[in-house]
Amino acid sequence: MSTTITVEGMTCGHCEQTVEDALADVSGVTGATADRDAEQATVEGDTEVSSLVEAVEDAGYTAHA
Repeated sequence: MSTTITVEGMTCGHCEQTVEDALADVSGVTGATADRDAEQATVEGDTEVSSLVEAVEDAGYTAHA
């Protein structure tokens, strides 16, 4: 299953990597790709959207479904 969330505050490649790493640590996630230009992250796997948003916000960014 693929889920896309909005992520605000990414300004560079390091930011994208930080978001991808935070999402990859969520149980059930099998892959994650962040795009700062689109202000989105796409996640593969089976997990709750709220868990994804929480992980991104814990990493210091604003996120919502």
